[in-house]
Amino acid sequence: MNHLFRECPESKSVWKELPCNVLIHEQQMEFAEWLTEVFVKNSESQCRMFCCSLWAIWGDRNNRVHNKVSKSGKEISRFVSGYIQELDGIGKTYDGKSKESAAGIVARNNEGKVLLSCSMIYKHVATPFAAEALASRKAIKIGKEMKWRKIIIEGDSLSIIKKCRSNIPDKSKVCAYINDIHKLQSSFQECRFEHVPRVVNSLAHMIAKATLRDKRILYLVEGVPEYAEDQSGRDRRGESD
Repeated sequence: MNHLFRECPESKSVWKELPCNVLIHEQQMEFAEWLTEVFVKNSESQCRMFCCSLWAIWGDRNNRVHNKVSKSGKEISRFVSGYIQELDGIGKTYDGKSKESAAGIVARNNEGKVLLSCSMIYKHVATPFAAEALASRKAIKIGKEMKWRKIIIEGDSLSIIKKCRSNIPDKSKVCAYINDIHKLQSSFQECRFEHVPRVVNSLAHMIAKATLRDKRILYLVEGVPEYAEDQSGRDRRGESD
């Protein structure tokens, strides 16, 4: 453990890139003591990043051993930073206490015109990633209901988009939703899943956050709710927030 997480050059590179104090030079500490000290000397957000980094380093080790594929320290640190950002974004549309999540969906044609906007609330949702998978499943169901032949589903959860794209049967905790999505894909002449930055998905997230806050779902044809009209206009003009 000491070598993998503290002495390995790739791990040292990860710790140098991330904004948390991991006491990398305290080589005399035992592994358990090192973990304790890191948690004591860092904030809650830094500890979360530290834990994600341990997980990412361990995952990279498994890939290196079993698949002969590995990432550099910088690549691992970028993955960790992106993963944390993804979790932070999901948290705004997921209530961990009540296990409720809200999804906002905006459908546009190839000219950027809004065809419909809608939202829904899900109860008894186990994890934030389950919430993202549910939103993707709802989006593809809407496409089928509208009898669209070609659709592109954009999402900012890279983990879920990768699962939707994969041809390998999913075995994670969201496998039921992912398997449903794969089955629904056969309803279309073309169905693609694209990962986009959160800023590109601002309109859908605005609708989802309002839905979770107000506990009020919506379904609008060729329009968006009044509070989202300015954002919709910026999106169509290609402007960021």
